[in-house]
Amino acid sequence: MTRGHRISIEESDRPVRVVHGGRELARTDRALVLRETGCPVRYYIPPEDVRLDLLTPSATHTYCPFKGTASYWSVPDRADLVWSYPDPKPGVDRIRDHLCFYEADVERD
Repeated sequence: MTRGHRISIEESDRPVRVVHGGRELARTDRALVLRETGCPVRYYIPPEDVRLDLLTPSATHTYCPFKGTASYWSVPDRADLVWSYPDPKPGVDRIRDHLCFYEADVERD
């Protein structure tokens, strides 16, 4: 890790619900909370708790020097709304295959 850059991952203490365009995309009580220096708090959700039938795989991939290469999914009105790290770097492997949502309403009950 770069000096001063930190990532922590812990289990959420509350249920999490993700809504986009009025449609529920995910609901879980098993979210992981990822806190990273300089980034907003992100909730990573197990795939079993995500409406995968509403997502379409994207050709987009991005690289994070701290987490690895991300794969993306889209919904009809928003490209690359969701991402996941199928092979995360050591130290953040707890988020493997969990999905995270960008620009969606993430609610904690």
